[in-house]
Amino acid sequence: MDSEMKEKCGVFGVFNHPQAAHLTYYGLHALQHRGQESAGIVASDGKSFRHHRGMGLVTQVFSREILDGLSGDMAIGHVRYSTSGASLLQNAQPLVFKYSEGDLAVAHNGNLVNANIERKVLQQQGAIFQTTTDTEIIAHLIARSSKKYFNETGPEVLKRIDGSFALLIMTENQMLIALDRHGLRPLSLGKIGESIIASSETCGLDAIDAKFWRDVEPGEWLLVNEKGIKTGRFAAKGDVSLCSFEFVYFARPDSVIHGRSILAIRKELGQILAKEHPVPADVVVAVPESSVPAAMGYAQQSGIPYEMGIIKNPYAGRSFIEPTQELRDLAVRLKLSAVREILEDKRVVLVDDSIVRGTTSRRIVELIRQAGAKEVHVRISSPMVRNPCFYGVDMPTKEELFANKHEHEQAMGNVIGADSLAFLSTEGLLEAVDVDLAETSNRCIACFSGAYPTKLYLK
Repeated sequence: MDSEMKEKCGVFGVFNHPQAAHLTYYGLHALQHRGQESAGIVASDGKSFRHHRGMGLVTQVFSREILDGLSGDMAIGHVRYSTSGASLLQNAQPLVFKYSEGDLAVAHNGNLVNANIERKVLQQQGAIFQTTTDTEIIAHLIARSSKKYFNETGPEVLKRIDGSFALLIMTENQMLIALDRHGLRPLSLGKIGESIIASSETCGLDAIDAKFWRDVEPGEWLLVNEKGIKTGRFAAKGDVSLCSFEFVYFARPDSVIHGRSILAIRKELGQILAKEHPVPADVVVAVPESSVPAAMGYAQQSGIPYEMGIIKNPYAGRSFIEPTQELRDLAVRLKLSAVREILEDKRVVLVDDSIVRGTTSRRIVELIRQAGAKEVHVRISSPMVRNPCFYGVDMPTKEELFANKHEHEQAMGNVIGADSLAFLSTEGLLEAVDVDLAETSNRCIACFSGAYPTKLYLK
């Protein structure tokens, strides 16, 4: 319902394939849901880089001619939604640098919680930053390392950064793949023959017909070069704290994370939601598109038929750029339309994955009522979002979050115009993602609970 919450980005890499850039293009296209502001690819032929970045969608940034110019058997790519650093071309990734040992490219999904501290230290040492993104810090740390060679420098620098990162770092002839010590972001590995593929989600592997190999473990690095694959750890294997919203919203439903089908989990979220918060109704409707599996699960469990009561226009632009409230409301109508034949004179269960600010929720409830619905009961397939995220999710401040402005669900429901409003419990969420309540550290639920898995270096 609320478009304000966005994933930061997705990364994709190919080693040892003659069409590395082309495969990366298709992988990024599959990961487009993780970031729509910019896209970029860096390729290497073993001697030098060729790269291209641009603002917009993958299909807008790259043409066949551009891709043909990105020759080489190794490439890394990136799609971005800015949470650290402004939405500018200079912040588009992969970032490319020259340092004493040659060329360096960095693609990063996540946020470094100690970025401000490291940036100040580096600036005091004379570093000049070209971007406002925290990813550049990684390149400066590599360039200033006491270790001479990249195969030593890369793994060493990982010990100094903290927060969330699914990371691909490339030189002319090597690729470093790494995941933060808590595994806050997903990162999967695949193979095409002898070629190694890295992708934020398995849907990227599927897009190029790569065979899933395994997930990168938290605190692990892999160095891939002509000699083969070397693995190691920059942090001891500890508690895994994968972001719960990957299961609720961010990941594509056809992806598999930690062996779990995202589609199956979202259906189960809806089933548990129906058990926790049943209501007499005539039809179950989803806010498209991420909430469809949960709505299907709610319908299956409740016995209430699921219908496509809301249709999404895939070509509509963003509503938040409209200058007046009236125009923003019209923009919502461009994105979503209610099907009167399904909703008129019906008691409707409206299922969505989250409420952030509540403003868009109110407009959608109003849209359904204008289509003739007798009752609108809103059901949310995640707990209340009460706390901001510091790990690469664009989210309002704590004071702006809808759940912090009202004391209980009834008051929230009144604000958005619903006859009733109910959220999935934290216990229900953890049950669906197959985590024992005694071991909640296996999933990051900080935005719901306020218990963050890392130290926060706040001002």
